Amino acid sequence: MEKRRRGSTVSDKRTKTGRHQEPHSMSSWFDRQLSSHQFQLAATAVVSGITVAGLLYGGQAIRRKVAVEQLKASIPPLDEEHQAQRLTDFGAASPLPSAAKEEERVAALARRAQQGDYDSELVNEQLTRTANFLNTPGYEKLRASFVIVVGLGGVGSHCTSALARSGVSRIRLIDFDQVTLSSLNRHAVATLADVGTPKVQCVRKRLEAVVPWVQWECFNEVWREDQGERLLAAWDKGSGTEPDYVIDAIDNIDSKVELLKYCHQHKMKVVSSMGAGCKSDPSRIFVGDISASVEDPLSRTTRRKLRMSGITEGVPVIYSTEKPGLGKAQLLPLPEEEFAKGKVNELSILPDFRARILPVLGTMPAIFGYAVANFVILEIANYPHEVGAGKGREKMYDGIHSGLQGLEERLARSVGQDPMGLKIPVSKDDVGYLVEEVFRGKSVVSGLPTRLALTRWRAPKDGFRIDHRWDGQKYTKLQLEELVCMTKEEAAMHEKEVLKEGKPPEIIYDVEVIQLVERRREEEMQYRDAQSSQVPSEFRSLFPSAKHTALGFGGTFRVKLTATQQR
Repeated sequence: MEKRRRGSTVSDKRTKTGRHQEPHSMSSWFDRQLSSHQFQLAATAVVSGITVAGLLYGGQAIRRKVAVEQLKASIPPLDEEHQAQRLTDFGAASPLPSAAKEEERVAALARRAQQGDYDSELVNEQLTRTANFLNTPGYEKLRASFVIVVGLGGVGSHCTSALARSGVSRIRLIDFDQVTLSSLNRHAVATLADVGTPKVQCVRKRLEAVVPWVQWECFNEVWREDQGERLLAAWDKGSGTEPDYVIDAIDNIDSKVELLKYCHQHKMKVVSSMGAGCKSDPSRIFVGDISASVEDPLSRTTRRKLRMSGITEGVPVIYSTEKPGLGKAQLLPLPEEEFAKGKVNELSILPDFRARILPVLGTMPAIFGYAVANFVILEIANYPHEVGAGKGREKMYDGIHSGLQGLEERLARSVGQDPMGLKIPVSKDDVGYLVEEVFRGKSVVSGLPTRLALTRWRAPKDGFRIDHRWDGQKYTKLQLEELVCMTKEEAAMHEKEVLKEGKPPEIIYDVEVIQLVERRREEEMQYRDAQSSQVPSEFRSLFPSAKHTALGFGGTFRVKLTATQQR
């Protein structure tokens, strides 16, 4: 028992002794680590990192606070001009303002910008690509320009949009029409919300959201020649600036011709867009003189009417040379009930067709419009570009006229009459009209466009005669509708076999040639009948029973009289 107690006591002593020695050893370890050079370096690095992080964080916090204060200071106080809404309970933005409110803000910004309250650096930044392209002189001319656009359909709206976005500062819009649902397939800026609103206001409103500094004048009315002085007047906001260019994007034939004629007479620069309807090939669109435009019914009709006013060239136009073909879109026929609605030819390209039923691929009016705008921009900026010249065929018309004179003299000799001093009732303008407008500048026999001549189609029923009723004057009773276009070689053979030997054309030419001649005559008679209502009223009062036909050759009205009235 005593040994056990002694062992237990010794064990307890050892245990107690070990426990008392453990704190002493840990303390010694810490002392050794603290006195270590590596530990001191590590501790210094940690403390330095914490200090630097604290300084950085504190600096960033200060900068954030300063930035927030500056941002708050830059926010204007809320009033009618500057409005704001609270965030939702979830911290999201409030619903977008109504369209009406947004339009009001856009209009307010535009008003301030148009009064000069808009940073010019922002304008230049927005137009920097245009400025770089045109260089400084051209860009400055474009920025100071004034352009008038007449007609704001598919062509006019895209043209106006391009002009405004490119830097034109003053634009006057003229159009009587409203946005329709069917016009949205080709209009540049109109939306469903604009249906039923005036096109001039629609274009202005939509483009103000893009180019608020552009100044606008809107005339919601029909272009009329008697209002030309007012509608095409100088800019009336103090500058007195004359228009740099007038753009014709009208689809009404009479209005188009009146506008082009007015600009030509008043020496105003004008460019006209021809028909984009029934066209689908962008590669066939050209810029050139109206005398060179082909395969375009609108251009052909416009040329005819301008010739009546003595204008044969000098009007730049955008036109398409695309030809109609099998499977391509064509003018839709006019239902019989439409004839009861009024003047069916007023908005048509050809008789018995309305412009509103002209099939239009929405992309083509846009291309026409951008082509017009491109032409005007380059013209105003004096940027180098080429435009197709007119045909310059005056010498050819002189030659054809001389050839026709010679033909009549030869026919006179063939019947034993003296052709000395013989006159023919055909002018050089008549020759140009027949060759270009009626026969499309091609022979009715071969379709060749070179070495052309005019000749009688049939021999006169009563034989060739010279009128001697007035002393000192001899002329032939030659009617324009008797003439056809051939090559000189074809005309020589025709003179021998038809005019001198008396053979009917039907036994000499193919059926296709006979039908072509009759078709050209029928088209011309339809055109004349459509113009008969435009004969001046004084002629009707003088000759109430006469057959009035506005032939349009040589720029004058001609009245066919009955034999009794002639006597």
